[in-house]
Amino acid sequence: MPIQTINPFNNQVVQSFKEMTAKEAGLAIIKAHDAFQTWKKTSFTNRSTLLHETAARMRKKKEELARIITLEMGKLIGDARAEVDLSADILDYYAEHAEDFLKNQKVKVSTGEAYLVFDPIGVIFGVEPWNFPFYQVVRVAAPNIMVGNTVLIKHASNVPQCGIAIEKLFHEAGAPEGVYTNLLVSSRETLKSIIENPKIAGVSLTGSESAGASVAETAGNALKKSVLELGGSDPFIVLDDADVEKTITSAVWGKMNNTGQCCVAPKRYILMDSIADQFIKKFSERLSKLQPGDPLDEKTTLGPLSSEAAAVQLQKQIDSTIKMGGKALIGGKRPAMNGAFVAPTILLDVKPGMPAYSEELFGPVATIFRVKTEEEAIHLANDTSFGLGASVFSNNIERAQKVAKQIESGMVFINHPTWTEPELPFGGTKKSGYGRELSDVGIFEFVNKKLIRINDYNDPF
Repeated sequence: MPIQTINPFNNQVVQSFKEMTAKEAGLAIIKAHDAFQTWKKTSFTNRSTLLHETAARMRKKKEELARIITLEMGKLIGDARAEVDLSADILDYYAEHAEDFLKNQKVKVSTGEAYLVFDPIGVIFGVEPWNFPFYQVVRVAAPNIMVGNTVLIKHASNVPQCGIAIEKLFHEAGAPEGVYTNLLVSSRETLKSIIENPKIAGVSLTGSESAGASVAETAGNALKKSVLELGGSDPFIVLDDADVEKTITSAVWGKMNNTGQCCVAPKRYILMDSIADQFIKKFSERLSKLQPGDPLDEKTTLGPLSSEAAAVQLQKQIDSTIKMGGKALIGGKRPAMNGAFVAPTILLDVKPGMPAYSEELFGPVATIFRVKTEEEAIHLANDTSFGLGASVFSNNIERAQKVAKQIESGMVFINHPTWTEPELPFGGTKKSGYGRELSDVGIFEFVNKKLIRINDYNDPF
């Protein structure tokens, strides 16, 4: 796949980039490994200073960085600014809390003493997607840099300028050469060779199931730790005692943030019968009002998808579902305009065997299901190979918690669409991957949890 900036608003090539050779990638790995020998010995103060400075520069250049995001993958400019802010918050979060997270942990023993220390393990290789091109990167880079690891990032081939900009921010903030490196590579062969390189200690990927399976296989064969955050088909459950007016606001924001190109965006709206008609009417009215246009224009309410290929794939899933008996309440067709646009679509009468039932729909498409009981809602929510996030809406918090505990996912939000914050662990189960990022949990994925055991000479064996 060529490494190019293609503006999804008009599908025009903005800039092309020369891919690194295997030899150049190999030299970058050596530099990162050499940097690790020094970086692992630096103080938490020095590491923290680097992240704080990177965050400050990110905020100072927010407008410039947001425009790069929008240009490369079509995110509405307001959403792009919010992503830059969130990314800076994550950098500051780990800069402020990592030392405390990584304090020695006492282990209770009958004689003597024992404790765990958390040592860095080496060079961490991150394979990152295009949908949140700054956020996805910093949630890997920030904790690992604070641990004392060094980081190599292979970014998605359609957001090369984002990848270059992030590396520049770290370097301008004072990162020694090799502590953070952006790799302009795309071929599977090069990716495989990087993972297999003995100087790579661990791999983190956010992407598709197929990409995750491939990376996990290569890492597993090399006996290396991997963390995978893959797709989702998140259920959005609305119980019969929910405040429909307030729930609609969450339903629209959750679905349309980043034009629906979010792993934890609600895809399956599971509605109890008594509130279903009211919800569907208001939800369809709100989505129908969204207007496609230039994502750099503040007035635009519907941006393009990240690429023409993404739009074609999503439309294919919609068409196949309708051909098999599903119905489009609104949308269902692409707007008659240039660019990678797909109309906001609500699908009804979706049944097992249809693409919209079992596949992830990555864009402005919602499937709606009606159920009569909580038990039916829970069963439907769990009838998926994915298990990333979920939402439950109810005026009865105790009731909502009982439902939440029965959902098979890594995260469940009550009265809020599934989302992310620096303090909240992020990750899934089933085919949505394994491992966690963010919070104190995320910082322990790529450390050596080393036991130190102290005994007296006279202690029994």
